[in-house]
Amino acid sequence: MKIVTKTPILEGWSEDKKYCITNEEGERFLLRVTDIAQFDKKQAEFNNMQRVAALGIPMCVPIEFGTCDEGVYAIHSWIEGKSAESVVPKLLPSKQYDYGFEAGQILRKIHSIPAPESQEDWEIRFNRKMDTKIGKYEECPIKYPKGQAFIDYINANRHLLSGRPQSYQHGDYHIGNMMIDDAGKLYIIDFNRNDYGDPWEEFNRIVWCAQRSELFASGIVDGYFDNAVPTDFWKLLALYISSNTLSSVYWAIPFGEKEIDTMLNQAAEIMSWYDDMKNIIPTWYKHDNII
Repeated sequence: MKIVTKTPILEGWSEDKKYCITNEEGERFLLRVTDIAQFDKKQAEFNNMQRVAALGIPMCVPIEFGTCDEGVYAIHSWIEGKSAESVVPKLLPSKQYDYGFEAGQILRKIHSIPAPESQEDWEIRFNRKMDTKIGKYEECPIKYPKGQAFIDYINANRHLLSGRPQSYQHGDYHIGNMMIDDAGKLYIIDFNRNDYGDPWEEFNRIVWCAQRSELFASGIVDGYFDNAVPTDFWKLLALYISSNTLSSVYWAIPFGEKEIDTMLNQAAEIMSWYDDMKNIIPTWYKHDNII
């Protein structure tokens, strides 16, 4: 593809350099460029995105992959629209829920891609991950006022990891990685943290959704489970959110006071939702159909 114009995109946390590019016909595309050392990882990411696109998922469709002077590049289709994070909270309550429900259905379809048979047992892998997070949290100079409640919940519920299935994961599935195009269609973006693991672990980012729109977050859960949410899901979600929250505070330190405050406030909100980890169903969930 011959690139005529290239405009940097500065939003987001990805290490990729992102650009809006146009070709000779004036068509726009998304260009992502990464260091050449990431070639194998980025090729696997591109290939996996092709598998996801083949399912009919609304997304930035992968078009071209290769190397250039700057490193590894990937070209994707361009979405003309706005971040769902800015659009959804302003909508009518029913519409917020409907978009969430659709996002849940999309996620279930993404999870239909199985993990490789060589994938390490989930219970072993995630217990190791949680142990590492607990260790780093305990060494961290900044603590949550009620942080021990996260650790206690984790230690009391590790058995829930036994026998969990694994699938392909988007890796960062939340309202900040979704867009609403000019026609009102929902799209999923930023697959650069894709992985394999327990499909229910993918919900650990639902915290960001609930903070923007409780109805959107509720819709994701209902859409994923077709309005029949199993009790074990809530128990595991609390486990995954506890683990993720523990690591958030020490992750934030290099980014400065603003990010630290964001994570401290988020942890306090999570504690409020879960009544200090004593209730497994968060207060943001707005539906009665639980089995």
